[in-house]
Amino acid sequence: MRRIHVGNALSAFGLGFTVPYLYVYVAQVRGLGAMTAGLVLAVFAVAALIVLPFAGRAIVGRGPLPVLLTALVTAAVGSLSLGLAGHASTVLLSAAALGAGQAVMQPALATMIVDCSTSETRSRAFATQFFLQNLGLGVGGLIGGHLVDTSSAASFTVLFAIEAAMFLLLVVVMATLRLPHAPRMEAAPARSAKGSWKQLLGNRAMVQLCVLGFVLFFACYGQFESGLSAYGVEAAGISTSALGTALAANTAMIVVAQFAVLRFVERRRRSRVIALVGLIWAVAWVTAGYAGLGHGSPEMATAAFVSTYALFGLGEAMLSPTVAPLVADLAPEGMAGQYNSAFALVKQLALAVGPAVGGPMGASLHTPYIVTFLLFSLGITYLAVRLGRQLTPVQNQPSLSRSRVVAQGGKRPESISA
Repeated sequence: MRRIHVGNALSAFGLGFTVPYLYVYVAQVRGLGAMTAGLVLAVFAVAALIVLPFAGRAIVGRGPLPVLLTALVTAAVGSLSLGLAGHASTVLLSAAALGAGQAVMQPALATMIVDCSTSETRSRAFATQFFLQNLGLGVGGLIGGHLVDTSSAASFTVLFAIEAAMFLLLVVVMATLRLPHAPRMEAAPARSAKGSWKQLLGNRAMVQLCVLGFVLFFACYGQFESGLSAYGVEAAGISTSALGTALAANTAMIVVAQFAVLRFVERRRRSRVIALVGLIWAVAWVTAGYAGLGHGSPEMATAAFVSTYALFGLGEAMLSPTVAPLVADLAPEGMAGQYNSAFALVKQLALAVGPAVGGPMGASLHTPYIVTFLLFSLGITYLAVRLGRQLTPVQNQPSLSRSRVVAQGGKRPESISA
């Protein structure tokens, strides 16, 4: 588990090095224009949507480690070639390789965490993963920002080479890893692949969780660098430096609050925690509304906007030990990879649609933008309460399993052994 967490931190550190500067690199440094830069960002999403449906099946059939190693090598090749690319076609192909590799890493690492944890320790494991991911992204972005020079393509080549080196270092770290035995689906024919998706879609709780997940990522993560930032600049008059401060406040809140809220989350029903996050995010959107529509002083608007990102960070810290472990607990034995990939696919769809919808609204339709996403946040609360009715008591609150075992003298009842 320690090696897996190191892997999460290294991959996030490498991505933090380059992702914030990708648009500037393609459009300005390589002189390929804004349209090509926009296509590169779109290619990331498209590549992920293409590979994720196959990644789940590969993880179930081959195991998460070989899939992860393949994804890391693919991402390293894509990153290094992106740093050397000078033509639009090469840049797009390189971005596709990097995006595909990055997308597959997520469900592979999540499945490895599932294999190395129990239902009782899973929340803390995923909380640690999220903490290290944000810490790695923040540190990588900070260091990368001091290394780049927009007048020198060579500085960006160094940046992408460092990212590739991080992925290859992770290959070395993971290559010697020996995972606990987990059930695998051997010799699965094509019909079985269709059957596994049919089985997943027949899991009513998982389908509801995927719908909830889409709304979560659409209404929060899909707005950070598109609609919400456009709204802040256009409606609230936020400066670019203040926008950077808001993003830093989001990361700082996650890093500071992650383990503080973990104890609270572990003792509560997961559905109620997610419902509470919806209410917290509703307050965040009201605060954002004040920043842009409240006619306050520039200082008050800036403070409100920074507080909005901090409130989103608090909600994220509560979700990380809640949603991902719930996906794992809903998966039948040996199917965690399939379920993790399906949920990652839903996340990627939301991240693709979110900016496309929120960007134009945040830039020009200020009041409808705030009202729309305020309603989406309240919708999260409704969907979470509804999901709770589909979960067993132990799925909804794993701590009940520990208390029942203790109450029965240490013997785990058959009804909750799964």
